[in-house]
Parts: sequence; C-alpha cells; structure tokens
Amino acid sequence: MKIFIGTDHAGYVLKEQLVIFLKGQGYEVIDKGALDYNEDDDYPDFIIPVAREVSKDPDHVKGIIIGATGQGEAIAANKFPYVRAVVYYGESKSVVDDEADIIIRSREHNNANILSLGARYLTEETMTKTVDLWLKTKYPGGEKHLRRLAKIDQIKI
Repeated sequence: MKIFIGTDHAGYVLKEQLVIFLKGQGYEVIDKGALDYNEDDDYPDFIIPVAREVSKDPDHVKGIIIGATGQGEAIAANKFPYVRAVVYYGESKSVVDDEADIIIRSREHNNANILSLGARYLTEETMTKTVDLWLKTKYPGGEKHLRRLAKIDQIKI
C-alpha cells in the first residue's frame, strides 16, 4: 500500500520515526515534508500535497498527516474531494470503553483515508500502535455506510 505522509515542524520528529516504522512494515512511503526542521514553516504547505494525492485515488492510497493537534491539518485535508481525514491525539474512551474504538470506527464506518495525528499528545509508541491498527482495519462497506459516504461525496459547494 502507498502512504503519503506530511507534517510541519510540530510533528517533524514523530514523522521521521513513523517513516522508518512504516517502511519496516513494508509500506511504500512518499514523504511530502517537512524534510527538515523549520520552526517557521506552515502546515498547509505539507498537508495540501498529501491531501491532493489521496484525493486522486481515495480508495487505494492512504495519508498520514501530523501537526501540533492534528485539527488544522484535518480541516485543510478535508477541503479536497473524496478525502475523509480524521483526527487522533491520544487514547479515547468510547461507550464500550475500548481505546481503539475511534480508530477502528473511522475505518469501518467512514472509510477514512487520512489519519491526522496530534504530535503534542502522542508518544512514538502510541503513534505507531495507532497507525498500525488504522492501516490494518478494513472498510467492510455495507449499504448504510456506502449510502452515507455517497451523500458526503455528492456535496458541491
């Protein structure tokens, strides 16, 4: 699987670690930057190229974007057609008290194709476990979820 990855300075260190992890798992990783640490860079410069690539082939590639909170990064990514970016910045408790629930549901229910990570809230270990689970969780489809995603995809503003 091809994975596009991008971050600004806030996620630079985690991105570098994640690239090594993903390549070690056999993924094809395309790094859209930042390619060096620059405290004055702007996240859209690195997130937009990732979102553009995922938008071109939303069912066959994935994106991982990293920022301080992941929120602005997801907002930028979701501007692109067929991109479904979700934010994760730490363990969550759902109604079933399953920490992984939000990651699994983002794939199973929403066919999320970009994972936006909040670097200020994640350790390398939590990040790699989360990314691994997200990438391995399959989208099963199903009439209800397909119908809902089709309604989202039809939005033209």
